[in-house]
Amino acid sequence: MTLPIERFWALENTKEFLLSLLDPKKTPRVPLSTRQEARRCLKHFPTELDIERICKKCPEVITKED
Repeated sequence: MTLPIERFWALENTKEFLLSLLDPKKTPRVPLSTRQEARRCLKHFPTELDIERICKKCPEVITKED
């Protein structure tokens, strides 16, 4: 069973992972197609404000705190 805090963690860590894929210094030898896909995924990724709003409206689904 996934906890609401784990969903928040997943969003935060996924965003950081995708951002690291865009940086050749952090992730050398990543194919251009992978970098482009990461960029496409991030284009409409929820902002920090979006995530805050979701946490407030649906704390049983996603939350920043236990």
